[in-house]
Amino acid sequence: MNLAKSAIRFKQIREELGMTQSAFAERLSIKNTTADIERGKVKISGRIVSQLLKDYQINPLWLYGSSTQKYLQAQEQNISPKVITVNDQGIENILLVNAKAAAGYADNIQEPSFYEELPAFSFPLPEYRNTSFRGFQVEGDSMIPAIKPDDWILARALTNLNEVRDGKVYVIVERDTIRVKKVQKSNDHLTLISLNNEYPAVQVPLAEIKEIWEFHSKLSTAMDTQPSNQLLLEIKTDLEEIKGRL
Repeated sequence: MNLAKSAIRFKQIREELGMTQSAFAERLSIKNTTADIERGKVKISGRIVSQLLKDYQINPLWLYGSSTQKYLQAQEQNISPKVITVNDQGIENILLVNAKAAAGYADNIQEPSFYEELPAFSFPLPEYRNTSFRGFQVEGDSMIPAIKPDDWILARALTNLNEVRDGKVYVIVERDTIRVKKVQKSNDHLTLISLNNEYPAVQVPLAEIKEIWEFHSKLSTAMDTQPSNQLLLEIKTDLEEIKGRL
């Protein structure tokens, strides 16, 4: 068992998750911090290896330097809705997650009682049938000019990460937050891209993702009186992204 290699890769996992040593220790039920493990002073226990596999799909062989495959079955993880509700006619509801409810969404993602408190409605249109839709209220200005603060995104549920397509906009439900972003997919993470250039792109490990909802339409109380300017800004953003890749 390569203790030095496992210490380096254990630290790499923590840093990619953006956690402090104390926060990662708490997540893995380790006393104090992960400092001694990262220095190679303490071996990673079987319980921790099992937890890393369960929570983050970390390949134990990769952890100890015996494999180049970091994740196990990452592309097959279930990102479908954890709870749905139906109306009196048996038609699935479109649940609305406002900004306040979004703060507790990830923590209550499998709690039916949480969803009972959310407003619900349905559209009498064929395109909203035979699949799950959910509404999410947008906070912040990271997606302007296309999506403004307080707009509502109506999004279609995905069941598998293989359905994610580069360049499309999704609602990404992570372990502790919800974000609306344009997406670029890699083998072990998603790059989340804002339309507002003031916000840098961020990378999210696939293992951190609970649900993904594909943008379908939006509800807005704001009226854009300069649609041509909006289009030019979107084109400029896309061109800058292309230049960045080149």
